Amino acid sequence: MKILVCPINGPRSISEFAYGGEIRPMPDPATTSDGDWARYVFNRSGVAGVKLEWWCHTASGVWFVAERDTATDTVLQTYLYDAAGRS
Repeated sequence: MKILVCPINGPRSISEFAYGGEIRPMPDPATTSDGDWARYVFNRSGVAGVKLEWWCHTASGVWFVAERDTATDTVLQTYLYDAAGRS
């Protein structure tokens, strides 16, 4: 069984989690061009490597960040998001 560590609830079965997508910088919707907005919405980097991703522990509703190597499917760390940039 694959285990993912929720920063609040500890190690849990992966079946308790929902993937929320890669964390990417969002352009300002008020000032970006239609083309740039479309690229942000529809284009993703498929290159394997270490990525920051949103994950949700569905049983508790806790959203957190997982740093995951997509080449090996190894989770390097998980932590709560801090808008100020501290982890």
